[in-house]
Amino acid sequence: MFVIAGVTGHTGEVVAGTLLEQGKKVRVVVRSADKGAPFAARGAEVVVASLEDEAAMTRAFAGATGAYLLSPPAMTSPDMVAERRPMLDALARAVKTAKLPHVVLLSSIGAQHAAGNGPIKVVHHAEQVLGAATAVTAVRAGYFLENWAGVLPLAKKDGVLPSFLPATKPVPTVSTPDIGRVAAEALVAGARGRRVIELAGPTDPTPNAVAEAASRIFGRPVKVQEAPLAAVVPTFTSFGVSEGMARLFQEMYAGVIDGTVAWELRDAEPVRGRIGLDEGLRALAS
Repeated sequence: MFVIAGVTGHTGEVVAGTLLEQGKKVRVVVRSADKGAPFAARGAEVVVASLEDEAAMTRAFAGATGAYLLSPPAMTSPDMVAERRPMLDALARAVKTAKLPHVVLLSSIGAQHAAGNGPIKVVHHAEQVLGAATAVTAVRAGYFLENWAGVLPLAKKDGVLPSFLPATKPVPTVSTPDIGRVAAEALVAGARGRRVIELAGPTDPTPNAVAEAASRIFGRPVKVQEAPLAAVVPTFTSFGVSEGMARLFQEMYAGVIDGTVAWELRDAEPVRGRIGLDEGLRALAS
């Protein structure tokens, strides 16, 4: 039995779907029964629980051989780092109490650092506390390809691709379907002590490469428009993101530029996904 959290998001849905297609027993954790209905229809067991609820998650983990866990986004939180720590600590206690033998954690490139990496410091904490409770496979994913989705309409309409990263900066990038597939494979493989998978797509595209792919997809020239890091906070807050979260993203972009948000390499397994830049962007643009 595998317990899967985050099934209403991109990666958890792929993890659960992949395992169900393989005939594995799956238990999905959702906040309301209606969210679990599509998975119940496919044969999954549904548990209604909040990740913050230690007792409920202890019950959800009971009898399982592995679980897929993540820290859900909190774009309006004034202090996501402080808010997430109690949830992750409760999850770790639930894992330990339930004697869950293996956790596959959605982590991030740069999670080896406790600071200087913006919101990634949350999954750094998750790796630490969950790793103290059981065997953890940390899937440290690169920059989500889906992060470009919000600016694709502007690229299509005006031929402009805004970027807070330098146009020539290579960025390890991966699609969420590849993340879900690799996480499912890690669950099936089982516990191997502490394991770190550093996951990127087939290439590490620069923003210029993303613009070139958008040009091919939209049939028009697309150019990168670099924006200064000072513009991160006003831009993100204009979209309803909290100032605290916006400042974390500013720190993350700075970490990518200065090399803090990068692969650890030591004692990690490099894995390349299957979905290339053109294929992934075309799916986002459709």
